[in-house]
Amino acid sequence: MSLGQKKSQSRNRRVSNVRQRRQQHLLDVKVRSRRATQHLVRRAMGVLSRVILLAALLGAVYAGAREAARRLFFENPDYQLRTIELQTDGTLQREQVLKEADLREGENIFKVNLARVHDRIQQLPQTDEVQVVRKFPGEIDIRVVERKPVAWITSEKEISDPFASDAAFLVDARGVLMKQKKLLPEYLGLPLILGCSSEALEAGKVVESSEAKTALELLRLSARSFLQMRFQIREIDVSKGYCLLVTDKNHARVTFGFNDLETQLRRLEHFLVYCDDSKQELGTVNLLVQRNIPVTFAERAVAVINDTIEPAVEPRIMKAIPVQAREKPAPSAPKPRADSKPLPRAIPSQRKKTD
Repeated sequence: MSLGQKKSQSRNRRVSNVRQRRQQHLLDVKVRSRRATQHLVRRAMGVLSRVILLAALLGAVYAGAREAARRLFFENPDYQLRTIELQTDGTLQREQVLKEADLREGENIFKVNLARVHDRIQQLPQTDEVQVVRKFPGEIDIRVVERKPVAWITSEKEISDPFASDAAFLVDARGVLMKQKKLLPEYLGLPLILGCSSEALEAGKVVESSEAKTALELLRLSARSFLQMRFQIREIDVSKGYCLLVTDKNHARVTFGFNDLETQLRRLEHFLVYCDDSKQELGTVNLLVQRNIPVTFAERAVAVINDTIEPAVEPRIMKAIPVQAREKPAPSAPKPRADSKPLPRAIPSQRKKTD
C-alpha cells in the first residue's frame, strides 16, 4: 500500500463513535421541533389576532348599520303606515281581515311581517288566495280572492231555511266549509246537500266523507251546457249511504250511484232529450240500474197551469161503481111502556058510490 492511500484512509475515519453520533442527531431533532413549534405558535397568534380584529371591525360595522337603520327607517316618521288598501271579491269585511292579520295603521311599515300577515289571512275559511304588497313610504295593499260557495251542506235530513240554521254551512268546490257573516241573496239559490252525518261539520275544515265528495263531484259534472239548462239540482240527499237522491228544480227525483257519475249523467241526458221530444215531464228515474231503468213521467207544468186558468167546458164526470146494498132486517115493533095508553085505531073512510 502506498503512502497516499494511507493518508486518504486516515482522513476518512470518523472522529466520533456511533453513540455520540446518535446523541447529536437527537439534539438536532429536538432543536428543530422546538423551532417549528415556536413558528406555529407565532403563526396561530397572528391568525387569531387577525380574526379578532376582523370580528371587532364587523361588530362595529353591524352596530353602526343597525343604529343607522333604526334612525333612518324604523324610527323615521316618514315610514309610518298610513294607508291599508284592501280589495276582495266577496263578503269579507275590512275589520275582520285586519283583526285576523293583526294589522293596524300607525305602526312602522318595516316592522310589518308580510309573510305572517299573508299566512294569517290565508287561514280564514273564506280565503282562497291572498296577496300582500308593501308600498313605500307608508302603504300596504292586500288583495283577497274568496272561495266561491257552490252548495249548502248540513247533517240534518230536513231543513227549511239554511240562512237561519246554525247546522248549515256553505261549501266550495274543494270541500272547504264556510260560515259567512254577510249572506248574499244568491246564496239562497244554491243546492242543498242533506244528511251528511258521517263527519263533524266545522267552518274551515274540509269534508272527508265519500258521500259529500261524490255530491260535490256530481254538482261539478252537472254544470255542463245541456244539463245546466235542463237539469238544475236543488237538493241532494246523502243519508242513504249507498246512493244519492237528487231533486231538480222541476221536482224530478233521480237516484245516482257513487261510481261512474259521467255514465249515469249521459243516461240522464238521453232521458231528458226523450222527454223534450215526446212533450213529457220526467218524474222519477233510478240510474243505479244499468239495464231496464225504471222511469216514471209526471204531468207537464204547462198542462197543470192551463187546466187551472182555462178549465174544461164540460167537467169530467167520474163514473161511480154501484154497490149492492145488503137487506136490512125489518125493525121490530117498539114495546109499549107501562104508563102509555093504547092508541085508537084508525077508522077507514067509506066512499059513497055514485050512480
